[in-house]
Amino acid sequence: MAGQGSITDVQGVKVGHFTDTRRPTGCTVVTFEKGAAAGVDVRGSAPGTRETDLLNPLNMVQQVHAIVLSGGSTFGLDAATGVVRYLEEHGIGLQFGGSIIPIVPAAILFDLGVGDSKIRPNAEAGYKACQAAAGGKVAEGNVGAGAGATIGKLFGMKSAMKSGIGTASVHVGNTGIVVGAIAAVNAVGDVVNPQTGKIVAGARKSDGSGFRDSMAQIRQGYRVKVESSNTTLGIVATNVALDKTQMTKVAQMAHDGLARTIYPVHTLADGDTIFAAATGAISTRADHGAIGALAADVMAQAVLRAVMSARGLPGLPSYSDLVR
Repeated sequence: MAGQGSITDVQGVKVGHFTDTRRPTGCTVVTFEKGAAAGVDVRGSAPGTRETDLLNPLNMVQQVHAIVLSGGSTFGLDAATGVVRYLEEHGIGLQFGGSIIPIVPAAILFDLGVGDSKIRPNAEAGYKACQAAAGGKVAEGNVGAGAGATIGKLFGMKSAMKSGIGTASVHVGNTGIVVGAIAAVNAVGDVVNPQTGKIVAGARKSDGSGFRDSMAQIRQGYRVKVESSNTTLGIVATNVALDKTQMTKVAQMAHDGLARTIYPVHTLADGDTIFAAATGAISTRADHGAIGALAADVMAQAVLRAVMSARGLPGLPSYSDLVR
């Protein structure tokens, strides 16, 4: 399987999933109990977000305490309310005017087309994801924000495949620097392994003989109507100390990881959003341009792991179904 490690290899980072198996859908929380400087970059044209304005380098708040990725479209933003409640109860947040105010940006993907659309993550789901947050190995595939994720929808859900959530990390030589990523992949396009150039998951031919190759169809002038909304969500994190402006640039560069693996990406029907966070757990200085380059690399690995870890559902085969 592509990549190795996880975003929790970054000191100060924990991950928790809540998965509602009735639909399926879910949410994923990445926590920074000691806070983290963070930035965000939105490239898709159909985003659903919360508190992202706080991450603008011009604005006052300097650190976040958690970031939420959720299914459920707009309704799934409610999961962040439960995360805020959990962090306040545990004394984690910005000390302001005698109160503790947890700073919790969030973004959602559209998975309402899989199962009962009335079932979606809520505040209780976010709270439970926080309860489950831990370091160490992170579950991948059909869990959390990846539970209802699908891929290859340029020709509609009838040709789509099951996707999920994945994570990866890189340890930089002997420096002690770590860069990690986590991605919930719910894109219109196909996912391609950048090392081989081959499609690993995407729109399928009607006879089951292989992939339609969405970009090849577009190059031939084929016009399609996208029948569902989408979005790939990601978080990159590092253990070095960087500020909001620098992490905004890292978030921008991390989108290159999506561009290397998802074809097409950042479309009108995607809400592609990547957050970037620096915990400052080590004192080693680093160039944020180099961190951004590494962030793009591990984001590409996380995307591959998301689709390669997924398990199929009725009518939605996964990578593992096709390679057996």
